[in-house]
Amino acid sequence: MNFPSHVNLPTDAREELIDSLNTLLADAIDLHWQIKQAHWNIRGRHFYSRHELFDDLAKHVRKQADEFAERAGTLGGYAEGTIRLAAKNSELPEYDLKAVDGDDHLKALVDRFARYGASIRNGIHRSDELNDPVTSDLLTQTLGEVELDLWFLESHLHGEPRAGARRGGDVRPQDTTASPSNA
Repeated sequence: MNFPSHVNLPTDAREELIDSLNTLLADAIDLHWQIKQAHWNIRGRHFYSRHELFDDLAKHVRKQADEFAERAGTLGGYAEGTIRLAAKNSELPEYDLKAVDGDDHLKALVDRFARYGASIRNGIHRSDELNDPVTSDLLTQTLGEVELDLWFLESHLHGEPRAGARRGGDVRPQDTTASPSNA
């Protein structure tokens, strides 16, 4: 820790939370620029709507990064948010620079959002274990936003819904015979 804080948590808990928040900060900064990479380089069908979607998602992640940094500061930590620190500390894989087609960008971003969400979920569990409801609440709210954004991305990868479609992609057979009560 680098700064005084009177937040009522043990020092070792605050240090662990700060480390976790800095990792999430690195992931968010990295994800922001990966989304912008897709935004700048997307081509193909649905270009405009996806170009705009990616820009909106980048804004969401940028806001999340700011919130992670500010919570780390509240706990007495030093936010490690430079591009070089983010590149060094991010747990996300490097972006696929061969992606040009819209679906390639969507698949890459779905993967990154899923990983980012999993890291946030792990942070929620650890925050709960360290008895920090404020960090847990921040991460819970953020996870809801991330999962909503993930849904928007995934929805671009799937075709039109089919009648009778169920969870998991199973389709119930349609009974086309008339029942005695309908005859």
